[in-house]
Amino acid sequence: MSVSLLKPALPGIAMRRWRLLHRVKQSHAAQMFNVTQSTISRWESGVLAMDPAAHLQLEQLLAARLDTAADQALARLVCESARPVHLVCDLTHRLLACSASRAAQFASPLSELLGQSLWRFVTPEIASNELALDALGWRELQAPPALQFITGSNDSDLVPIRQSLCRWTRIPLSDGTAARLVETL
Repeated sequence: MSVSLLKPALPGIAMRRWRLLHRVKQSHAAQMFNVTQSTISRWESGVLAMDPAAHLQLEQLLAARLDTAADQALARLVCESARPVHLVCDLTHRLLACSASRAAQFASPLSELLGQSLWRFVTPEIASNELALDALGWRELQAPPALQFITGSNDSDLVPIRQSLCRWTRIPLSDGTAARLVETL
């Protein structure tokens, strides 16, 4: 099961938001992407679609990292939680942090899953909710605070998902990227 990490309408918006957060001019972004400044402008306005290589490069720029002390403190809170919770990159679904009670559900050591995308373990219900995020304004400034839904279940031994009530909370990180707190309720 696969889903494009940046929906067709989002790359230009995401590019502009990244540039503004990091104070990068279109001309500098053009150098980074090896295109003209007018191409950056057309991507941002939605007039021109990004090619796959540029799309991948943008996804790498937007992937959540826990580089600052504040973001590392968030990861510690997740790791020390008694509840089954984990933190993933909101864009790539890479596992960033995990509580011991969530890690106990996994068949492999947590060290083998950290930094890896958990997308391959999703259920149809999780995929459906992921696809609905843009319509809900999930990545906008006035994003809904959280989303609750029934997960469905998968048949994975490595990262089993049992049908349960789940809550996703989008958390902006210090560098402007976003993480997602995933809680079993």
